[in-house]
Amino acid sequence: MEVLVSAAIMMTLAAGLMAMAGVALTQSENQGHLAARTAEYAQDKMEQLLVLAYGDSTSDTRVFPATTSGGTGLAIGGSANAAAPVNGYVDYLDPRGNLLAAGVAGAPAGWFYKRVWQVTSLSATLKEVRVTATVARGIGRQATPTATLVTLKTFPF
Repeated sequence: MEVLVSAAIMMTLAAGLMAMAGVALTQSENQGHLAARTAEYAQDKMEQLLVLAYGDSTSDTRVFPATTSGGTGLAIGGSANAAAPVNGYVDYLDPRGNLLAAGVAGAPAGWFYKRVWQVTSLSATLKEVRVTATVARGIGRQATPTATLVTLKTFPF
């Protein structure tokens, strides 16, 4: 009888620990791994945009390395809302971070990370560049990890 009571107590404790382990796993994956990747990929896109000349409005940064035509460069436009991407201001990555070609109807199959960017004019010589990266899905019922970076680009640089 004593063994059954102690086994019941141990199973109750183990069940409580397993629930905590599930929460820890979810938090570690979402806020550790996925959030770190979204920040890294947002920074990669920001660096790609910042090397463009202030007046560049034709470079295609949806490919890497950027081509000199076919894109939006640092033209005013885009959206910082990942749920409402603007054509020319969005690209997609696979789960390993490799750039995917855009699909005919928008997002390509198999995308896992989405990056959107917005360029706004603050004055005649100052632009704000905002990049938001997010994931297609996280673990559990939590909001998907998202990272947003903002910087300024000045003329003549």
